[in-house]
Amino acid sequence: MVDIRGFLRATTQTLKLAHKSDKEEFYLYMKLTLLGIAVVGAIGYIIQLIGALLRLQG
Repeated sequence: MVDIRGFLRATTQTLKLAHKSDKEEFYLYMKLTLLGIAVVGAIGYIIQLIGALLRLQG
């Protein structure tokens, strides 16, 4: 059975530890997120390119 009190206690503790990030921290997270999206996109593009090249040869 689901332990609702335990979930609420854990949620409360998490919210107590959370804080609002300042401008510098926000920009750092934004840069890291955009870098991650770019890396995943580049990997996907390379895989698609290799697949297209293999289809042309085969």
